[in-house]
Amino acid sequence: MSAWILAGILVPFLGGLLVLVIPRWWVKTASQFVALFSAGCSVYVFIAFTAAGKQVQFFDVMRLGNVTLFGLVVDRLSVLIGMAVSVVGFLIVVYSTGYLSAQNREHAEKKIERRYYSFLLLFIGSMAGVVYASTMLGLLVFFELTGVCSWGLIGYYDNEKARRAALKAIITTQVASLGLYAATAYFFAESGSLRLVDMVGLTETAKTVIFIGVLIAGFGKSAQLPFHFWLPDAMVAPTPISAYLHAASMVKVGVYIFARCLSSAGSVPQVIGVVGSVMALLTMLYGFAMYFPQKDFKKLLAYSTITQLAYIFLALSISVFGSQVAFNGGVTHIFNHAFAKSLFFLVAGALSYTTGTRLLPSLRGVIVRMPVIGTSFAVAALAVTGVPPFNCFFSKFSIFAGGFEAAQEHPLLLVLVIIAMVESIGSFAWIFWTFSATGLGTPSEEVAAATPLSPAMEYVLITLAVLTLLSGVFASAWIA
Repeated sequence: MSAWILAGILVPFLGGLLVLVIPRWWVKTASQFVALFSAGCSVYVFIAFTAAGKQVQFFDVMRLGNVTLFGLVVDRLSVLIGMAVSVVGFLIVVYSTGYLSAQNREHAEKKIERRYYSFLLLFIGSMAGVVYASTMLGLLVFFELTGVCSWGLIGYYDNEKARRAALKAIITTQVASLGLYAATAYFFAESGSLRLVDMVGLTETAKTVIFIGVLIAGFGKSAQLPFHFWLPDAMVAPTPISAYLHAASMVKVGVYIFARCLSSAGSVPQVIGVVGSVMALLTMLYGFAMYFPQKDFKKLLAYSTITQLAYIFLALSISVFGSQVAFNGGVTHIFNHAFAKSLFFLVAGALSYTTGTRLLPSLRGVIVRMPVIGTSFAVAALAVTGVPPFNCFFSKFSIFAGGFEAAQEHPLLLVLVIIAMVESIGSFAWIFWTFSATGLGTPSEEVAAATPLSPAMEYVLITLAVLTLLSGVFASAWIA
């Protein structure tokens, strides 16, 4: 399995370099093949791991003396999330081949831009590196590479607004990443090791210091308070990038490194659970409050992402108090949200592609005029808000069930869980009010004049809509 994992990491890096030098008319095809290969590697690892009885395996890749600098871990967490980021990555590349074209009414592309596909493939490889890394140094290196890729992609349109948003994103996440630098250095100083599993033997004080650093880095990458402000501005990126960076990849790095450290550390000081839970709840409520003034479809989705990531931080923090159900719910929500929110963003991209706008008041009657986009809109809204039988229902249910389980021993957690449930109901009501106002009714002038959707984009929307129906049951059954 290690060879396939390394191929899934390295081939996208090589592909990212390759598309810079091959003839321009080959770039789209080559990018799709590279992304498909990476997704195929992750699917193969999933099949092989399942066939081997889901036994955890470690592979040392790079050593210096007795210290493992970089290694791979194959377990339920890495295999599940690795498959999500690579499969969604492939679908984003396919969607991009249609979106970045002269037919795009919002941002017409007159030529194939190599740097777009180069950065996107590098991002897929970097995400695979984060997911399978078994050392703190490995997490740190690929954590930083995702930041560089996001900078290049957020600033893709190369105007003042895009450059400012890209700079804000990389500065904010770099400042937060100092927490991971400090955690890595302190971990090595205390243990003489960089392997995450060696965290088990550390003292409670040492674990507290390390997890505080991890949380700071995670809050920055996952746009949680007080580092939330970069994400809405990052919506200036091409919509496929918004879908990948802000649904399946970059923002998931923060919650993933927290989950990875929790799964490796054994017992974790409860103060980490308190800090994580309180900050998650504050971020959740802030994100919900910011739904109301939004007229830009993508900005509404950005604040929805901030809120959904807060659910994951809440679940993982609750697991510190002894609830495996909450941990599993948080992990499966990473997986499920990747498909559901990617679909939501790509619906926004399809609307701007066909109508030339993403302002919600101008997008009335979508389901009447454009049934594929309108149906995908409805599916994404149902999925993200946790309506059964769509995927996020299963992970949200596990999060709340884990919260009630942990509250039996720690009653104050019950307050947090109830507030989160109320927020979930409010989110459902608001997003469906938005869908009713947008999707139904007589088509607006912009929607009535909509142009046809690219077949590649249509294929991806349908595929993701199907995956939001199937992935919830699959993930919950597999990780249990």
